[in-house]
Amino acid sequence: MPKITEAKVLIMSTSGFEQSELEVPLNKLREQGATVHVATLDGKAIRGWDNKDWGREVDADLKISDVNVEDYIALVLPGGQMNPDILRADKDTVSKVRDFVTHDKIVAAICHAPWLLIEAGVVEDREMTSYHSIRTDLENAGANVVDKDVAISNGIITSRSPDDLDAFVAKIVEEIKEGEHQRDAA
Repeated sequence: MPKITEAKVLIMSTSGFEQSELEVPLNKLREQGATVHVATLDGKAIRGWDNKDWGREVDADLKISDVNVEDYIALVLPGGQMNPDILRADKDTVSKVRDFVTHDKIVAAICHAPWLLIEAGVVEDREMTSYHSIRTDLENAGANVVDKDVAISNGIITSRSPDDLDAFVAKIVEEIKEGEHQRDAA
């Protein structure tokens, strides 16, 4: 069984991410001993959205376009409304998300971040959850939408909102400890 202290995790985001949905996984995974990198569109710091105003900055480690999928065991996609909406319009980001899925990596998306999974074309026939306002988008893309704190389907973990962060991060840690998820041949 792999050790979390040997795990490399990537968080992809841009400004407008939900503050807690980036910081909680970042901090909790690092506390467990994982190496966690943050990738942004330009490789520069990004600012979160915290309740009703701009929040704190988070430093970036690299540009999304420079990400090597094989370097990581998992990808975390924080939500917020602005962040995934901007990222899903970026071809490099969508391509990297698809590559994480097709390379059997763990992919975890919370809140509005499943928009990126829809854009990457990887939601069909998967059990997924999300923020309530984008559930119809998931259904229309072919996902089996459920309303629970965390859903997992063939290596993709989804959660609804900041209220689900404990379950979301616990499932990411569990999957990392189990090793790279190997999908069933379909």
